[in-house]
Amino acid sequence: MASVPVEIVVRGSAAGFAQEITIGAQGAGSHRLIADEPADAGGGNAGPSPYELLAAALGACTSMTLGMYARRKQWPLASVVVRLRHSKIHAVDCANCEQKQAMLDKMDCDIELIGELSEEQREKLLQIAGRCPVHQTLTHGMQIHTRLAGEPRPDSAKSITSG
Repeated sequence: MASVPVEIVVRGSAAGFAQEITIGAQGAGSHRLIADEPADAGGGNAGPSPYELLAAALGACTSMTLGMYARRKQWPLASVVVRLRHSKIHAVDCANCEQKQAMLDKMDCDIELIGELSEEQREKLLQIAGRCPVHQTLTHGMQIHTRLAGEPRPDSAKSITSG
């Protein structure tokens, strides 16, 4: 049975970068976060930047996936630490790039596996890390349908589809 998608609402003043994020309906089970830009980018540094939130989502999903896999295999994985860094690189630095003047996003992900694991188990967990759902979404892409509120759903001529 498919779960009902959770609505995420992001509100912010046009006067600055700070955003209030509400995940889920009000009450039990809802979460509130703040996103902002760092001071050197014109923000107030009241919360993580959008790219920091994206990196956190990837890290959380990677750690959850590795823990779940190790539990299923009954491997002695005690904990996982995922360290991530997002950066922009010039496409000219990429041997397989088509647009040499563009910038590409790069995510460096270092995984620390804590537990008495064999070398084979460690290698398998590294492979599994690349199969976490968020990693798959980021590397294979997704469709994003953007429209003005109140407009008809995705078939609207005023909507933008990317991905």
